[in-house]
Amino acid sequence: MHSVAPPPETPDALVVGAGPAGLMAAEELARAGLSVLVAEAKPSPARKFLMAGKSGLNLTMDESAALFASRYDGDLIAPALADFGPAEVIAWARDLGQEVFTGSSGRVFPVAMKGSPLLRAWLARLAGQGVELRPGWRWCGWREGALAFDTSAGARLVRPRVTVLALGGASWARLGSDGAWVPLLAARGVGLAPWKPANMGLRVDWSAHMARHFGQPVKGAALLAGGLRHRGEFVVSARGLEGGGIYAVSRPVREGAALVLDLLPDLDEAAIVARLARMRPGESTANRLRKLGLAPVAAALVMEWAREAPFAALKSLAVPHRGPRPLDEAISVAGGITRESLTEGLELRAVPGVFAAGEMLDWEAPTGGYLLTGCLATGRWAGRRAGRAAAARLA
Repeated sequence: MHSVAPPPETPDALVVGAGPAGLMAAEELARAGLSVLVAEAKPSPARKFLMAGKSGLNLTMDESAALFASRYDGDLIAPALADFGPAEVIAWARDLGQEVFTGSSGRVFPVAMKGSPLLRAWLARLAGQGVELRPGWRWCGWREGALAFDTSAGARLVRPRVTVLALGGASWARLGSDGAWVPLLAARGVGLAPWKPANMGLRVDWSAHMARHFGQPVKGAALLAGGLRHRGEFVVSARGLEGGGIYAVSRPVREGAALVLDLLPDLDEAAIVARLARMRPGESTANRLRKLGLAPVAAALVMEWAREAPFAALKSLAVPHRGPRPLDEAISVAGGITRESLTEGLELRAVPGVFAAGEMLDWEAPTGGYLLTGCLATGRWAGRRAGRAAAARLA
């Protein structure tokens, strides 16, 4: 039974979700001269954004527009990315007083590295534009033609001219992306692709001797899966394998491709054989692996999975895993609102006047700056189109 709510508030625009996509949509709506209310379920905004920035906030990537666009699965968000790509993200950060730099791998970071200075500057600018943030407001669907919220002060209703939903995906629920909105939209006839983990770790059942290597990175290896070859670093953890190298091949692995490691990608098989031949007879396997250049953690993987023929496996070590880690542990997700359910302006066909942005949409990209740029771009795209819709209704 619902509690009695006060009469609905009637801002020009409502944004549900105060992550990067929602805040970007709010800014565009405010720039259009609209009164904007932002409702956020958590006590504070952009929690996943801040967590991502703890080890260095990767804003975007410094690469050509064509290469950048190719990193994204499908073309659902292609128009938004073409309109707001790496160059625009860099200019946006600088406009907020956050100077950036490009690392050796092409990743773009704020000089401050963390996300908190950028977020503080952004929230201050939004407040100056009249955007009102309501933390602790959890959306629970529609009632009496309005959007209904559970708040610490009881039930509240909002009846805006336009709405932008930016509620995140279904990973990192403790930071706000819990996918609880799915049944609310499904009940309205919105098409949804099932959730799949993306940029996720893999489950591995280790033998006891691997425990001393937990937390150690494997550097310089090449990872091969489904025709994809990626040179990167990953970490051996108590739960399995994690880190950027694993995330880069997570999609083909998720779809069933075998995962193979080349632990000596700078040496061909002939060079390995020649080096082994020069070693003293009777040397231990561990010593030979060390002389070939393997770090202890990499050598441990060889002994874990290929003890009977360790040297034959150095260029093709099969990884026996038990599939992806749980969905909520994934860095991001594939799935969500389908392209067929959206107009070109990211308006829900089944719910006119309601737009969607960010990880709610069915798209997938590598971890880091690609994800953040995609959220910012779709938030901006949806906010601008929602602003035009609201203006038309006000006219």
